[in-house]
Amino acid sequence: MSKSPLLLSVSFTEAEQLGDVRDGLDGRPVIDWEKDERPDSLAGVKYALVWKFDHDLFDRMPDLEVIFNAGAGVDKILANPNLPPDIPVVRFVDPTLTTRMGEWVCLQVLTHFRQQIQYSKQQRNNYWQGLPQPEASTMNVGIMGMGVLGQDSAQKLKTLGFNVSGWSRSKKSIDGIDCYDASETEAFLARNHVIVGLLPYTPDTHGFFNRALFEKIGKHPVLPSPIFINGGRGGSQVEIDIICCLEDGTLGGVSLDVFETEPLSSDSPLWGFENAILTPHVASDSDVVALGKYVEGQIQRYEAGKGLQNLVDRSAGY
Repeated sequence: MSKSPLLLSVSFTEAEQLGDVRDGLDGRPVIDWEKDERPDSLAGVKYALVWKFDHDLFDRMPDLEVIFNAGAGVDKILANPNLPPDIPVVRFVDPTLTTRMGEWVCLQVLTHFRQQIQYSKQQRNNYWQGLPQPEASTMNVGIMGMGVLGQDSAQKLKTLGFNVSGWSRSKKSIDGIDCYDASETEAFLARNHVIVGLLPYTPDTHGFFNRALFEKIGKHPVLPSPIFINGGRGGSQVEIDIICCLEDGTLGGVSLDVFETEPLSSDSPLWGFENAILTPHVASDSDVVALGKYVEGQIQRYEAGKGLQNLVDRSAGY
């Protein structure tokens, strides 16, 4: 039996570096919206895998049954004014995404905790000087956003010896992790020296990480702090507040993988801070081969009547 074609509108540059999403689709026909001739009608196409796409794309798909989002974050697709209201949207959940984010979070926490920024500066100046090094158990790390990525990062940090807690809008129950909800935000911030942002972007999280929040984070008795790490969404942070808080010492350091506008402007003051680690939205890059396999697996489930996994809750925004 022939397979229903998949409409592909994924124009991220990583595709050429990591392979072709087709490699994971097990021979399913693909209409590549970015490369192939664009027909006026896409009748008969039941599935669409999208990331960056034309706003009228879905209007051309009268037989569309499922939309797959080519990443964990769904703010872009939910912002599409022509998103069909009754078509299920599936987000990408895969061990490759989860593992990469956990690696990035651990790297950033360890870099600040082991004062590697200061040691790198000393190396550039041919200066030999040991710095105080407390145990990891003295550093409290709070993760805001306890979905799949947050829970994995929390467990990895706990394995490294850090004292880890988690925050989410509604309290979760996770073995070995103290969990807080929105009613306990101030207590959560006060107990932690490092805050890791892994929140989805929604109207409720717009500008969430701002000066008022930074001022409530606890300070470590020995190490530069508070530290703010954001691998979630750029719209959740207020960059002018981050800049001002780095300037006046409210923040002892930051690691940012996401920004309000991407790419980050070359004249942004953030580039100039020695205690700011900036990465170009690569903390959890999608492996497009794994993406293809994931989509193919979900289509097979759907066509077998088993139901789709990782459906987006439009009312919640993730």
